[in-house]
Formats: sequence, structure tokens, C-alpha cells
Amino acid sequence: MGFEDLTEFETRLFEWIRQSDFEEVAWKASRAAKAFKVSEGEINEALAALTSKIPHNIYVHYEDGAIRISAAN
Repeated sequence: MGFEDLTEFETRLFEWIRQSDFEEVAWKASRAAKAFKVSEGEINEALAALTSKIPHNIYVHYEDGAIRISAAN
């Protein structure tokens, strides 16, 4: 799988993550849901899809009590 397999929403979410600093600023699905005007469930599903479809381009980990995410092309 690769970028060509992403939905339009997944692509937009990936670009938002890539352009943001969720290494320093903790990830919050509620903040993403508000920004994209969708439910937290839709955000979580899209994030899970990104880690499945483009696993070498997105890194999700837990640090200091919060989820951290980085993304690169």
C-alpha cells in the first residue's frame, strides 16, 4: 500500500500531521476532530488507516503521558 491508497480525508489528515509538531505538542483526537469537523471516531479510524497504509511515513508513540505523532513524505 502507499499514498495512492489513501482516501481524500486520510491525505488531508496526513498533511495536517506532517505540517504540525505533534512531537512537542501532544496529539489530541478531539482537537483534530474539531479542526476537520468530524467525530473523534473518524479521526481515530483515519489515523489507524494511515499507520496501516503508509507505515514508513508516520510514527505514533507514547511519551510523557501523551500520544506523539510525526509524519514525513
